[in-house]
Amino acid sequence: MTNFQLTPAEMVVLDLLLQGMSNRAIAETLVLSIRTVESHISTSLGKTGCRSRLQLSLWWMQQIRSGAPMYAGRVPSLPA
Repeated sequence: MTNFQLTPAEMVVLDLLLQGMSNRAIAETLVLSIRTVESHISTSLGKTGCRSRLQLSLWWMQQIRSGAPMYAGRVPSLPA
């Protein structure tokens, strides 16, 4: 994997991706366009070197469990 920093917005999208949500469901939850969600996922794939949503989800789960310092800042809270 490459050296990178995920943005807070990318991390929120990845958290929802871990819940098995579709791009449309993530967009509706975060009140974003589907294209914005697709862009966050695409950018995250490029930054991490992952080749699929599944690989990205598994990688993100591993990062969360290991507490690896792979980003600057904290993940913002999701809207209620």
